[in-house]
Amino acid sequence: MKNGLLYAIIAYIMWGLLPLYWKLFETTPAGEILSHRIIWSFVFVAILIAAQRKWSELRALAANRSSLLSLTVSSLLITANWMIFIWAVNNGHVVETSLGYYLTPLLNVLLGILFLREKPSKGQWLAVALAGAGVLFVAIDYGRFPWISVSLALSFGLYGLAKKKVSLESSLGLFMETAVVTPLALLYWIYLGATHTATAWSLSAGSLLLLLLAGAATALPLLFFAKAAKQLPLSTLGFVQYIGPSITLLLSVLVFDEHISTVLLVSFSLIWAALVVFAMSSIRRAKSPNPAAR
Repeated sequence: MKNGLLYAIIAYIMWGLLPLYWKLFETTPAGEILSHRIIWSFVFVAILIAAQRKWSELRALAANRSSLLSLTVSSLLITANWMIFIWAVNNGHVVETSLGYYLTPLLNVLLGILFLREKPSKGQWLAVALAGAGVLFVAIDYGRFPWISVSLALSFGLYGLAKKKVSLESSLGLFMETAVVTPLALLYWIYLGATHTATAWSLSAGSLLLLLLAGAATALPLLFFAKAAKQLPLSTLGFVQYIGPSITLLLSVLVFDEHISTVLLVSFSLIWAALVVFAMSSIRRAKSPNPAAR
């Protein structure tokens, strides 16, 4: 579990910093960025599997219909999540993306209870209540239905559940997920070329190189997340996720000059208090000879 926690922390720090990366391509349409993200992720993971010499394991996976179905679902979920996130960042909605990833841990706790029979302790329920209050304040302060936030939370929460349901080595799972949508991304490239609307290839050499690195920027945190998902309860994985949106929220204010209200600061404090309570409760539960009693 200790390694799983470390993997989760690394993944969420990387995700929290990603808006800085996607802002470099704000003149490129979100769909075009997404197509590059998918294709270069596929290439990156293919090179990784070749280096690990896991082609025989990959062939066995491709013959398993049940695993392929689950991976197809997870692929569509994470692709939708990427598209919404890229569009939101490059259209001035970084705060709303942060709210979306604040909502996700609460959804993870619910999904863990409904589908994985996880049983949070009393302290963890208190943490959920504190975090829920924080998120409610943000939603009220926002003033309208935060569809970007809800869409990000649903897509990533269900993606995490799908990863828990499929027991696969992380690089193999990610390869199959990207393989599912890579043909669609290639078709989109053909469409852009036929209509002469592609913009990425006209970027400066430095910017184009950074865009080609989107594969590594995408795959690495997903690989760490997949490793963490295998070792941590879904509810714990969700609460560690607060690291990512907290970094994103700070970036939205300090770097992207988006407005932050007093209500948002109160909400931020409640959510971090929830994280501390959840962490302390989890530690006590791990040390207890009878965790169910807590």
